[in-house]
Amino acid sequence: MRYRQFTAGECIYENPLSEQKHIDGWVLEGNAKISFEENRLHLENELDPDVHGDNAHWVFWCKQDFPDQIMIEWEFYPIKEPGLCMIFFAANGKSGLDLFDPSLPVREGKYPQYHSGSMDALHLSYFRHKHADERAFRTCNLRKSCGFHLVAHGADPLPPVEDALPPYRIKLIKYEQLVQFSINELPILEWEDDGRSYGPVYGGGKIGLRQMAPMKAAYANLKVSRILAVD
Repeated sequence: MRYRQFTAGECIYENPLSEQKHIDGWVLEGNAKISFEENRLHLENELDPDVHGDNAHWVFWCKQDFPDQIMIEWEFYPIKEPGLCMIFFAANGKSGLDLFDPSLPVREGKYPQYHSGSMDALHLSYFRHKHADERAFRTCNLRKSCGFHLVAHGADPLPPVEDALPPYRIKLIKYEQLVQFSINELPILEWEDDGRSYGPVYGGGKIGLRQMAPMKAAYANLKVSRILAVD
């Protein structure tokens, strides 16, 4: 399979994620421990999942709105598992509302609030080591919501934490109806939205990071660029 080729153009957002001031204005939904070590953002659950169940998971939003036709890049460091890591993108409130419109129901990190609640988004899970079946056959899953539609998946090359050699350079492209995902320049999946099967094609929106407890991971060098050219 030949993947379409994209070129990054103007950088519209760049964040080293290396100290507290770099996440000022970000919005946490749920409970998480946020710290900085070795000039990286470290994220982990604050609540014990054995006690609090789904309430132990959370989402951390960059509050900036991003346009369509962008390339999102970041460095990922898995530290402790089991767990799951995910990114939301092209995220908006339903009916054209802003994601943080006060009229929307409060979100507290529970997954159904994000995939079948009052928001529309694309979301991609790329470190699915939470449950035994996920670890036995690892995939990266792309879903479109509202509605929890699994629209594409690909093999996950990320190893267990004990074998990891981070940073893993992750790249996510959202270009009109097309989504493309790669790790260390290895193509993982590409999907083209027909605009009918799961509702209209999404445009721009917000970006958010999600982890399922007890996952601990670090992030660095988040960058969002406009796409200059398409081959």
